[in-house]
Amino acid sequence: MKNYAILDLSPIAQGQTAADALAATVVLAQMAETAGYHRFWLAEHHNMPGIASAATPVVIGHVAGATKSIRVGAGGIMLPNHAPLVIAETFGTLATLYPNRIDLGLGRAPGSDMATARALRRHMAPEDSFPQDVQELIGYLGAAEQGAPVRAIPGEGTHVPVWILGSSLYGAQLAAYMGLPYAFASHFAPAMLEQALDIYRRSFRPSMHLAAPYTMVAAGVCVGETDEEAHYLRTSQILAFARLRTGKPGKLPLPVDDITAHVPAEVLAQVAQAMSVAAVGSKATVKDQLSKIIARYQPDELIVTGMIHDPAKRLASFQAAGAILAEVQAA
Repeated sequence: MKNYAILDLSPIAQGQTAADALAATVVLAQMAETAGYHRFWLAEHHNMPGIASAATPVVIGHVAGATKSIRVGAGGIMLPNHAPLVIAETFGTLATLYPNRIDLGLGRAPGSDMATARALRRHMAPEDSFPQDVQELIGYLGAAEQGAPVRAIPGEGTHVPVWILGSSLYGAQLAAYMGLPYAFASHFAPAMLEQALDIYRRSFRPSMHLAAPYTMVAAGVCVGETDEEAHYLRTSQILAFARLRTGKPGKLPLPVDDITAHVPAEVLAQVAQAMSVAAVGSKATVKDQLSKIIARYQPDELIVTGMIHDPAKRLASFQAAGAILAEVQAA
């Protein structure tokens, strides 16, 4: 493992506001910078009462402005929602303001329900143009071409690093074909993780962007003073995910003593499977679990994520995880 990172969704907790969530995101990013995390990513989700990072580039700029050296980026931007030129200009501007610090992860899913997707795009095209859109976007961020009919200004010549994100084999194949780094969303959809990593590594074609395959694996993390406390704190995210699965999204709820009293057994089993790539417990337990995840999947980079209702507990969990990952990396 070469690096470790944080994926943050700016969770809006029950009893708190979007302003509270965004303020907590800045504090978390500042801690991550001092704790040795290599990058801090934010994700695009829309029409979600419990997520404050919908305007992802705006939050990226806010976080980059409040930090000094940590890489800040999108994990990711859902490209079907946007024109490639707009994203090139947006991230080109960010890269101009914060040189050598901005990442652009691209996803193929809408990151929302279909009604929200229509509200975002207004006119949805029936065909899948994701590969072409990625190529177009990379072209705008590349070297300036005199006489080009369309240019991204700012944008051209910034060479913002582009990642392909995915939770299936499609993204792995595309990233390998284009010679781009690949991040797998194993924190909520781990079913095809091993197969996707294998396809990406075997099929990778060196490019001007990357000489060798580079993989990022996502894992949930929740570190408590004890195993019991960590599992208690984790119930907020489990409950939120279960409600999302059953069409009842909301703010991040308070933790509960008995999750089985709040979530039907069949839904709880589905959530447990979806969130199975995770490390939850005391520092010793989490170190053991993260070490096993890294040993099994051999990622070049591990990105950790986790939603805890209490901002102080959330901050402490990521701080402890950073110290653990530094130890694992050194070993």
